[in-house]
Amino acid sequence: MLKLFSILTLVLSFQIIAQNKTLQLSENQNSPNASLEDVKWIAGHWRGTAFGGITDEIWSPPLGESMMFMFKLVDAETDTVVFYESGGIVEHNNSLILRFKHFTSEYIGWEEKDESLTFRLVKVDSNNVYFEGFTFERINEKEINIYVNIEEKNGSFSEVKFNYKRFR
Repeated sequence: MLKLFSILTLVLSFQIIAQNKTLQLSENQNSPNASLEDVKWIAGHWRGTAFGGITDEIWSPPLGESMMFMFKLVDAETDTVVFYESGGIVEHNNSLILRFKHFTSEYIGWEEKDESLTFRLVKVDSNNVYFEGFTFERINEKEINIYVNIEEKNGSFSEVKFNYKRFR
């Protein structure tokens, strides 16, 4: 747990702050109807820079009511992996859910074995997909932004922007 906290502290020290691109559902609000057809534009191999390193994210096209992804952060100075994420967007109750887990560079899970982080869909339009605290924004066919709410030590949240260019 201490290692996780140290990595999150490192991550937060290199953040790029964005302004209100993420949304939350209200307490009694349900996710809207949506399907993977609405978000298939996320599929691809994306690369950017953040947290003092290179970010690499690969999304599969829809198959089996899901889109899976892998993410890694590579330290730019040492060319070593800092951490990984694995997960996907799944169709659930006529809507979408984003789920994932974090892993150390040795593939040791941060979350408990039978737990994952889950983000409900808030809104979707032609160029944006809003999950709770997590937004995908299509700039064009070769560029996307992902905005993420990250919790700081004091319990507040900062919105971090990841800018990606299509890699392949």
